[in-house]
Amino acid sequence: MANKIRVATTSLAGCFGCHMSFLDIDERMLQLAEVVEFDRSPLTDIEHCTDCDIGLIEGGVCNSENVHVLREFRKNCKILVAVGACAINGGLPALRNHIPLEECLNESYIEGIGVENPKIPSDIELPLLLNQVHPIHEVVKIDYFLPGCPPSADVFWKFLTDLIEGREPSLPYELVHYD
Repeated sequence: MANKIRVATTSLAGCFGCHMSFLDIDERMLQLAEVVEFDRSPLTDIEHCTDCDIGLIEGGVCNSENVHVLREFRKNCKILVAVGACAINGGLPALRNHIPLEECLNESYIEGIGVENPKIPSDIELPLLLNQVHPIHEVVKIDYFLPGCPPSADVFWKFLTDLIEGREPSLPYELVHYD
């Protein structure tokens, strides 16, 4: 395992669709496993990112835990990649940015249709929500951006194989256009 490329992945504020698309590389995952060792990832259930070659981050930054995880990845990953629309521009979670956080919480937990026992959660175990959802490049330096919602399995494959083989990643138009 010592000569394998170490890859870590995580999902912040998003839908986990980018991870699902990554898994759509199907049997190519076996080829990848020959040259890659997964660190923190849903595939390993490892809780913290350690020294890695590549970190793949999906989702925007919406709370204090997201900030902590993102900084841990930046500290421990040689290459950090923003994966998908939520990581690149905040995506769907950032739609709340036009409404004050307090109004969002009131609508969700106090005044929402069907709410019983209205109370805004305040448990110390819950991460502090940020006033806005941020794309990850606003919090840490990002080395590459992988576009899509989500990027296709072929985009993941091409991008990762380029990096693993020591080439500058190059995504042909056919992989990234959305008609």
